[in-house]
Amino acid sequence: MTRIIMKKFFALLPMLAVAVGLSVGAHANSGQVDKKDPYKMIQQVAEITFKRFADEQTQIRKDPNLLKSIVREELMPYINYKYAAGKVIGKHFAKTSKKDRAEFVPAFKEYLVTSYAQVFTLYNKQKVEFEPGRPLGKKKIVAVNTQVIEPGRDPIDISFKVRKSRKTNEWKAFDMVAEGVSLLDSKQAELSSLIRQKGLPYVTQMLKEKSQRNIVFKSEQG
Repeated sequence: MTRIIMKKFFALLPMLAVAVGLSVGAHANSGQVDKKDPYKMIQQVAEITFKRFADEQTQIRKDPNLLKSIVREELMPYINYKYAAGKVIGKHFAKTSKKDRAEFVPAFKEYLVTSYAQVFTLYNKQKVEFEPGRPLGKKKIVAVNTQVIEPGRDPIDISFKVRKSRKTNEWKAFDMVAEGVSLLDSKQAELSSLIRQKGLPYVTQMLKEKSQRNIVFKSEQG
C-alpha cells in the first residue's frame, strides 16, 4: 500500500510545483500577505511567489540552485516545518531523545527546501483557481481548496492544510493534498520505517546529505 501511495504522489509532482508556491507566504513582501486569513494568504502568496519566479527566470536557468534560496526566503518562514517534523517522527517520539529531535528538525527543514526547489523546476505557468473564503469561527486547522487548470487534462484538486498559531494567531501551512495524496503522509511513509529500523540520528544524517544535492532541470539531467 505504501508503494502505491508513493507512486501516486510522485506522479503528481508537476502539480505540486504549483502547490508549493501557493501554500505558504512571502518573506520580503510579508507586509502584503494577510497571515490572519488563510484564504487570502494563499492567493496573495501565489501572486508574490510566481512574480519572483518570472523576474528571476534568467538567473534561475543559469544557476538552478537559486531556487533553494527562493524557497528559503519566500516559503520556509511560512511553513510550519517544526510541526510537520513532529508529525513525521510520530509514534517514534517516545523512543527518541530531545537532542536527536532538535537535530532532526533543521535537517528536515533543509530537506524540504531541496525537495521543494527541485519540484519548482516543473513549474510551467499553470492557471490556479482559488476557493472563496469561508467563516473560520474557532477553527485551528482548515483545508483551503484550489484547482490547477492545465489545457488538455482534467482539473487537479489541491487542498492546503494550514494551522493557526496559539501564540500569534497567524496561519502557517503544514501539508498539501493533491488528488487525495498528502505530501506529509508521503514523507511520513518514506521516513518512518527508517526511523524505526536505524534510528533518528541515521535519518537526520541522510536528510543532511540529500539536502546538499544540486537542483537540476529535467532537460539537463543525463
